[in-house]
Amino acid sequence: MSKTIVTTDTPIEHATRGASNTLSILVNNSPGVLMRICQVFSRRAYNIDSLVVSEGRTGAFSRMTIDISGNPQGLEQIIKQVNKLIDVIHCFEHTAENSVVREMLLVKIIAEKDERSAALQVIEHFAGKTVDMSPNSMIAMFTGTTSKIDAVVLMLGQFEVIETIRTGKVVVARGSQAT
Repeated sequence: MSKTIVTTDTPIEHATRGASNTLSILVNNSPGVLMRICQVFSRRAYNIDSLVVSEGRTGAFSRMTIDISGNPQGLEQIIKQVNKLIDVIHCFEHTAENSVVREMLLVKIIAEKDERSAALQVIEHFAGKTVDMSPNSMIAMFTGTTSKIDAVVLMLGQFEVIETIRTGKVVVARGSQAT
């Protein structure tokens, strides 16, 4: 039984999104910082495609990883404006060459006895992990690049997908360079 289910994380062609850039921003952990950073992107007509925020090693700082799309000519100006904000320690752009970028996906599918082995084969093929299983459904977890996660969503479309939860990009600079 094949069904096409369109969700908020259904892959779309990159050409319709515009150029995508990944920024890592270290900020003071204080109220209103995210709002001020988002206003910089909004004023320059950039869209936030993915946003991950977490507390740093100490509670004083937070790390933001923001995937944005928009006019590539305005990117340098955006980075300068973000770096000028009071609570921003630094803002860097990361590319595939200078960083490791990953996403995580949790997906819940209907998998009756007759479909279960096929679903488990797809999960195994993409190095996923089954994190919950009931008599008629299962939840699987996948990590990888954006293209891998897009491929997982596409392949699992052959099953009845109940829901998908996607983290967005997280990034770490390669080598000894700070993120």
